[in-house]
Amino acid sequence: MLSPGIEQFRMNKEEALISYLLRLGDNALVLGQRLIEIVANGPELEEELANANIALDYLGQARMFYSYAGELEGNGRGEDDFAFLRDEHEFKNFLLVEQPNGNFADTIARQVLFDVFYRLQLDALILCSDERLAEIAAKSVKEILYHLRHGKQWLIRLGDGTEKSHQRITKSVQKFWRYTGEMLSGDELDDAMKKEWNGPDLKLLKDEWRKEVAVILNEATISLPGEQWMAAGGKQGHHTEHFGYLIAEMQYMQRAYPGASW
Repeated sequence: MLSPGIEQFRMNKEEALISYLLRLGDNALVLGQRLIEIVANGPELEEELANANIALDYLGQARMFYSYAGELEGNGRGEDDFAFLRDEHEFKNFLLVEQPNGNFADTIARQVLFDVFYRLQLDALILCSDERLAEIAAKSVKEILYHLRHGKQWLIRLGDGTEKSHQRITKSVQKFWRYTGEMLSGDELDDAMKKEWNGPDLKLLKDEWRKEVAVILNEATISLPGEQWMAAGGKQGHHTEHFGYLIAEMQYMQRAYPGASW
């Protein structure tokens, strides 16, 4: 028989993995929801189709993370329960992904700043010791590479375009920069993932993220923002005022008609 200490350690280790999966799923779900809000509102037809496909990719990734978390939890909860039946404080997504779409420059700046990090995170997770999570990461990163290439092209096009487009995308990058620190600063869950499953080393990712973003901004003729105060709290369930409205809309049908299914 295992000692109580060992049993407790194993329970905590599994709970940590579940929490990490939910964090990944929350980021994908919330950003996918934001992008769905602007379907049919792009600057051109091709962009509308691209935006819809990108949103669906994020939702598909969220489903995989949530489904695996539900299997590990073993309480009968599935992807719909995690998406539609949790309260605001139970979501642990980055503050960046819940920010409103704003104008097109805002959407592109938010997307690129997140996707550079997300691609690095998924690359690292491919090498983690949890085989199922590594498989999900390997599948997801293929989609994110397309998202990132698409977003980078638009950011550079706007930054190196007209005077007006340059001003708008520069303002957008500066506006969202304060939300990037949370992605790159580890907490106890990030530390546990690194220690127990060979997860991402955020210190290394931070340097890589900054270098890659600097190259993109330089090509877009935008100066890299300087050191500044960083907003945080999303990973602990403390959100901006925008988040409550987002999940209220997203969860309306399930809350209004409990147990409804397609």
